[in-house]
Amino acid sequence: MTALSTHFHDGGWPMWVILITSVLIFAITVERAVYLFRASVDKDKLLALLKSQVMSGNVQGAIKVCSGNPTPMTRIVQAGLMKFNKSDDEVQSAMDEAALRELPKINARTPYLAMLSNFAVMAGLFGTITGMIKSFTSVGSEESGNKATELATGIAEALNCTGFGIMVSLFGLVFFSLLQGKTTSVTDDINEVTVQVVNLVTSHRTQMQPTA
Repeated sequence: MTALSTHFHDGGWPMWVILITSVLIFAITVERAVYLFRASVDKDKLLALLKSQVMSGNVQGAIKVCSGNPTPMTRIVQAGLMKFNKSDDEVQSAMDEAALRELPKINARTPYLAMLSNFAVMAGLFGTITGMIKSFTSVGSEESGNKATELATGIAEALNCTGFGIMVSLFGLVFFSLLQGKTTSVTDDINEVTVQVVNLVTSHRTQMQPTA
């Protein structure tokens, strides 16, 4: 821990910029991971429950299945079930409208991880440049004291910034890839389930009981 603190101090002020970037990356990662975990649904189990209710003509039961487990997927499906006694186009439109509200929430903020990862590298490189400028300026100055020490200090500042920036960037890119993969999985599940529910509703509409 002491060594890390020393390296951070030796990196100069650009290290604070990279540190703030790392905090933002961590905060977004945690928030997105929690949201996507809560947004995940066992689609096979959900479809089985919906089929059992719809095929028995109990649309209210299918709606209660969705409302009892509020997630982006179930809210989209519920919007379609609420229009079960309307035309096929109206059922699809209701689900599309709900999807327009829910899907942006699933994709929100994850792209910032890629941007912040690139920013961390750029901040590290900027710190490298300022460190090298500082070292060569001090060495070239006629008033310079121990030139070897000043050169070493400047190079240490440059390399610490580079290393810290790359490390933060690597973590950010890993988190981005994991969250992007989870986001794609959740979105694909929603698309699959909504299509199956539309087909289920349209093919069993005559068996359903009015909800009044």
